Amino acid sequence: QVHLVESGGGLVQAGESLRLSCAASGRTFSISDYAMGWFRQAPGKEREFVASISRSGGMTNYADSLKGRSTISRDNTKNTVYLQMNSLKPEDTAVYYCAATIRYYSDYKRLLEYDYWGQGAQVTVSS
Repeated sequence: QVHLVESGGGLVQAGESLRLSCAASGRTFSISDYAMGWFRQAPGKEREFVASISRSGGMTNYADSLKGRSTISRDNTKNTVYLQMNSLKPEDTAVYYCAATIRYYSDYKRLLEYDYWGQGAQVTVSS
């Protein structure tokens, strides 16, 4: 079983930055075995892809809405994945979820590709 815990969410003003962290753990768990992703869900909307990163960190993908404003990274020695978000906008307000998959896909952009999910972290951007 894999346990994911997000942190770093909060209330910020438009234009500010925020860094989310996702700490992964589990019995005999090694994050380097998993591709990781970030998704978000705004009130009344479906959960959507934000960013993904391959096991080594060599491949990253971003949603168009956050491309150029966000960076996903990982530190396999700390079993942690990060999402740095800059120039935040009110429309970025959502619950942000960390996800992990042990399977192999082309770009890890789809919800069904992930096996494990965190409980989510609220990000609120005021105008």
